[in-house]
Amino acid sequence: PSAMLPSRGPALCTALRRAAPGGLASFHSSARRCRAARVAVVLSGCGVYDGTEIHEASAVLVHLSRGGAEVQMYAPDVPQMHVIDHSKGQPAEAESRNVLVESARIARGKISSLAQLTTADHDAVIFPGGFGAAKNLSTFAVDGKDCKVNREVERVLKDFHKAGKPIGLCCISPVLAAKVLSGAEVTVGHEEEEGGKWPYAGTAGAIKELGAKHCVKEVTISFPAHVDTKNKVVTTPAFMCETALHHIFDGIGAMVKNVLKLTGK
Repeated sequence: PSAMLPSRGPALCTALRRAAPGGLASFHSSARRCRAARVAVVLSGCGVYDGTEIHEASAVLVHLSRGGAEVQMYAPDVPQMHVIDHSKGQPAEAESRNVLVESARIARGKISSLAQLTTADHDAVIFPGGFGAAKNLSTFAVDGKDCKVNREVERVLKDFHKAGKPIGLCCISPVLAAKVLSGAEVTVGHEEEEGGKWPYAGTAGAIKELGAKHCVKEVTISFPAHVDTKNKVVTTPAFMCETALHHIFDGIGAMVKNVLKLTGK
C-alpha cells in the first residue's frame, strides 16, 4: 500500500546504498562504466601505391565501429615519397603531396598530426597497409632490411609496446613492428609466391632479416590473424594475397577483434 512507502523510505535508501557503494547515481550510469576502447588509427596517405590502402582503412574503421571502439585518426605531417598516378601505376612527375593532407581524405577531415598521438589517450593503435607504410612511414620500399622508420612512427610503436597496449598491423605494415620491436612475431602471409597468389612473399624474408619471427598465415577467416601475445602485436596479411575482397575484410576483422580483446575493454 502506498501509505506504507514513507516508513520504508530510510530502510530502502540504506539497502540501495549498500548495493551501490558509489551512490544511487551509479544505478543510472552502469553503461558509462563500461568505457569503450579508444583506438588510434595511423594512416600513410590515400591510395594503395603511394599511401594507405583505402579498402583496408575502411575495413579497419568498420570493424572498430562494430566493436564499439572510439576512434581517432592520425598521420605524419610530412611530404609523400612520391605521387603515383593510379590509373597508370606510374609516378606523377613534378607533383608532390602531404601525407597528413592526403590521409584527411579517408578520415573525412577528422585527423590529427601523428606528433599528437600519445599512449595516455588511447588503449590501442592500428596501422592499415598500403605502400605508404613502406614509403612514407618508413623507407622499406627502397632500403629493405636497412630501412629507417619515421621518427614519430617509431616513437608510437615503442611507447605502446612499453605501455603494454596492443598494436594492430595489416598487409605490409607489419614490417614497421619487425624493424622497431625486437623479437616481435608478425605475419604477411606466405613465404612463397605460389604462382602469383602471394606476389609480395619476399617481404617475409626481409622480416626475418630484421630479426623478427615470421609466421605463415592464411588470409581467409579460418586462419586470418597472428597474435603475438607476449608483445601484444596482432597482424594479418590482407592485400598481400591475391584473393576475394571479402576474405580481406574478414581477415582484418579478426585482427581488429583480437586488438580490442587485448585492450581488456
